[in-house]
Amino acid sequence: MAERAGRGARSIPGSGGEVVQLVIDYAKQETLGPIKGLGRFLAFGVVGSVFLALGLAVLLLAGLRALQTETGTTFAGSMTWVPYLVTAGAALLVAVTAAWRIARGPARRKRKA
Repeated sequence: MAERAGRGARSIPGSGGEVVQLVIDYAKQETLGPIKGLGRFLAFGVVGSVFLALGLAVLLLAGLRALQTETGTTFAGSMTWVPYLVTAGAALLVAVTAAWRIARGPARRKRKA
């Protein structure tokens, strides 16, 4: 019995250092790991958003150019503003669809649960 008490008394200072190191390692694991993952998630999200925005802008510009050149005399004279209105309507439709999907997407389902 005395032998047990002797071993226990000697390991307390060693255990204290191990506990402190364990807490430090746990804090690093639970804070730095998720922050690195969040940074990667945000970086890919920003890059993807920029490419998507550029692609949509080029697509809308192509649509405008097609309406202006490929429709013959349909939008000539006093109707030259119509292709711009059609292109603005298409851009608005894309924006409304994106906002609707964001509002009704997976984030909303997670909040309800």
